[in-house]
Amino acid sequence: MPELVIRFLKPADWADFVHIHYWNTYPSGENTHWPGVPVMVDNDGWFVYRFNGVKSASVVFNDGNGSQTGDLHCARSGYYANGHWHEYEENVDPRVAAFSGISAATRPSSNASAKPLHVPVDPNGPLGDFREETIYFLLTARFNEGDPSSSFFCRDRIKFNPDTGEPEDPHWRGDFKGLIERLDYLRDLGFTAIWITPPVENRSGLDYHGYHAYDWTRIDPRLESPDATYQNLIDEAHKRGIKIIQDVVVNHSCQYGIRGKVHIDHLPIKYYVPQGSEQGRVDHGPYQGHLGNYTWPNRDDIDNPLAPDWYRERHHSDPEGKLPLQDPKTGETIPKPGYDPGRFFGIDAQALDPEWYMQQGFICGGDWESEAVQKKHIAGDCINLATDRQNVKDYLIGAVNRYLDMGVDALRIDTVKHVPRDNLLEYVNAWKAHKPGLFVFGENLVKGYGWGDLGGGDNGPSFIRPWWYTRLGHDPRNPHSGGDSGFPQLDFGLFSTFRDNLSRGSFEGVARVLEMDWIYGNASTLVTFLQNHDVGPDNDFRFRFKGEQWMAAAAYNLLWTVRGIPCLYYGEEIEFMKGAPQDVIGNDDTLDQTGRAYFGDHLTDENIGTTQSHPLYQHIKRLNQIRRAIPALQKGEMSQIHEWGSGMRFVRDFQDGASYAVVGLSIGSDQDIAVENIRNGVYRDAITGKEMSVGNGCLGFHVPANSAGIYVLNGAGKIGSDGVYLR
Repeated sequence: MPELVIRFLKPADWADFVHIHYWNTYPSGENTHWPGVPVMVDNDGWFVYRFNGVKSASVVFNDGNGSQTGDLHCARSGYYANGHWHEYEENVDPRVAAFSGISAATRPSSNASAKPLHVPVDPNGPLGDFREETIYFLLTARFNEGDPSSSFFCRDRIKFNPDTGEPEDPHWRGDFKGLIERLDYLRDLGFTAIWITPPVENRSGLDYHGYHAYDWTRIDPRLESPDATYQNLIDEAHKRGIKIIQDVVVNHSCQYGIRGKVHIDHLPIKYYVPQGSEQGRVDHGPYQGHLGNYTWPNRDDIDNPLAPDWYRERHHSDPEGKLPLQDPKTGETIPKPGYDPGRFFGIDAQALDPEWYMQQGFICGGDWESEAVQKKHIAGDCINLATDRQNVKDYLIGAVNRYLDMGVDALRIDTVKHVPRDNLLEYVNAWKAHKPGLFVFGENLVKGYGWGDLGGGDNGPSFIRPWWYTRLGHDPRNPHSGGDSGFPQLDFGLFSTFRDNLSRGSFEGVARVLEMDWIYGNASTLVTFLQNHDVGPDNDFRFRFKGEQWMAAAAYNLLWTVRGIPCLYYGEEIEFMKGAPQDVIGNDDTLDQTGRAYFGDHLTDENIGTTQSHPLYQHIKRLNQIRRAIPALQKGEMSQIHEWGSGMRFVRDFQDGASYAVVGLSIGSDQDIAVENIRNGVYRDAITGKEMSVGNGCLGFHVPANSAGIYVLNGAGKIGSDGVYLR
């Protein structure tokens, strides 16, 4: 096999020595650790590196002193100089185009300090500006299975094969090993951060998603394997230049308490017998005989050392759940068919330990849009913690600090509006103090603009609305009464408009939302999205996006070019489970019928090529390349925002022209875009490469249907390859 030989012309301002960091070598699969290995001096300023037995490789040249190229992919020998590849040394000239077979993922532009797409993450280095990232959100247990031995069936919503009657599709199916095995998939797609669902140990009848924490100090064993721990995942992601965002629940625990801290009174589940049945006759997939945890020797659900002596004794004995047990609350003996299910699965709010829990009952009806959301429990398996108590703060803050020390790069906070802002900021600011520069964002779910007391048809008060949590003031009608809290939110306001515009092939109303950005502490740090595990932009927000493919493409064009940090929900890149309910709806629904279905079938060696060839996969991949190369799209201020249903245009300006882009978007039909009062100079379109000179402050250009024009002042030109939608 011929060797792959790469020659690199060192820029004059680099240090004297050059390293090459490489990965994705074919067919060997070898890779280096940052900064890579030294490159040999050749002659006349050239450096040379020879790969033996390698046909292609991804590489980054660097001087080990802060200077580096972008991500490069080489499929044949050649010369790299002045930001371009060349086949022969005599052709080396910055004006000569790259030749087929060798390409730069991002070419440096004269006005942009753009970072390469995937530089290994230094866990001890500065965290950087998270606006430079794009996020891929996945339910770890539903993404990709690497270790079948750790799979687990929850006792609720088991899927049975209609022909054999055997259980299939375990709820806990994906794991860290499977995610590690497909990090290169996410890297190829172009994402630089992965948001995973809460990885801490859970307990519930349906806890695969991680939002029923039982022990914040331990990683759930159903996610780990001996060779694929949480630390392994963090380290492997960092090697590929990918950051890990850990989902954190502050508001509530599961219904069984917290291991080693507080116990909630229940009877052991292995003694529950439905009415009309008898102990030992339960036939529910792996739950044979009764509903106790089938993977534990004595078939119980919890191992809390704070449980009463009688409970702990049964935890270590009676796996069949048949020995008589007296309920200490009523004096009745179990197992007993039809005995009060509440004693096994329910909660008596008034009997909870006030040192750890609130006691005001459960949310119902109109409570969701009132102060009650901060005082009452969300559900029977989501029990509100007394978040203002110091013992709760010490426990949660200390537990999460440990994961930050392991290398977690950012945090997403669940159920934000259920915790009063100033109380929740105590947690956020403590984690930021522990890891300076940490990016923390929250989920404050609203189905509307979310402007609270500012009006706009919002029937909820400001103090439970997203903008309130991004501010520090205390006037619900004046966001300017307080500065930026440093705690941005998921942008449910922008998302909520998609039901009425993008889902109907229009941009109408988007500008109105963007023009209200002044209400947020810093709108450029909001996390934007089309859908997630809870909601989608349909009429009642319950389903995965069900619009036409071109509508989705236009939505991504918008999200990747307006202010905010784009976030994609797993599978969107192939329209996975299109139109399915995001969560179970019917009494008999199983996960395979929902937007939380198992994705790994699309990631097998046999199917991954088809997955990666999907038009939306290629579309999103290119958008990631473009956004990474243009700082204005990441961090630039928005101005001159105007939309007219079938089109939209705006300007992004970063650091007073250091990176400057004029953006035009179309949806449904071709559009002619005109933007006035812009900077004069030479603009190049990142989509087509077209160059236009502006001398009178006006730029006009044509955009095909569902595509974009991204004209960058002194830009590098075309970025990436044409696809179905960006062309």
